[in-house]
Amino acid sequence: MPEHRLAESLRAGLKELGGLDADPALGQKLLEYLEQLRRWNRTYNLTAVRDPARMITRHLLDSLSILPWVSGRRLLDAGTGAGLPGVPLAIARPGLDVTLLDSSGKKVRFLNHLRRELGLQNVHPVQARLEEYEPTDHFDCIVSRAFASLAAYAEAARHLAGAASLLAMKGRYPAAELDDLPGWVQLHSVEKLEVPGLQEDRHLVIMSVNP
Repeated sequence: MPEHRLAESLRAGLKELGGLDADPALGQKLLEYLEQLRRWNRTYNLTAVRDPARMITRHLLDSLSILPWVSGRRLLDAGTGAGLPGVPLAIARPGLDVTLLDSSGKKVRFLNHLRRELGLQNVHPVQARLEEYEPTDHFDCIVSRAFASLAAYAEAARHLAGAASLLAMKGRYPAAELDDLPGWVQLHSVEKLEVPGLQEDRHLVIMSVNP
């Protein structure tokens, strides 16, 4: 797809997501991120999605669909991979301080390159496993779309959670996973996400850890 068509597709999607198209700089920065991801993907295999049009829907718009539920000033993206959803969220909300956590060295190298190339001073790549990560400050929100189960995610993030919201991005409504949550996890809501251009189910599970 030509670059101008990609820009139009992204702009239309951002408009559907509550008027995010109002800032032209946002769309441009997101496309710069997409271009860097496409370049590095040729060598480092950062994502299985390679078609730029599908990347806009499945990576950029999918990530930004959770923006209304991201609260506070400090966000941890656990198992961020190529920076999803953390990088699009950091671009859309420059006042948000985003730590991008991943155990893969090649992915963290890409994220450090991205931080320099795009001037994203509010993102901080860290190489570590979630269950072993020991930050010096607390987080207001912890998000992940990479964990196999809600229970495993809650267990791995338990030592960091405190008063933080635990956000888990899922596809279909995860009924069985919700039933398997341990008693010390408080389920707040399961939100149905509307991702422009995506004809698949998407849900956001919002939890916290009981003291």
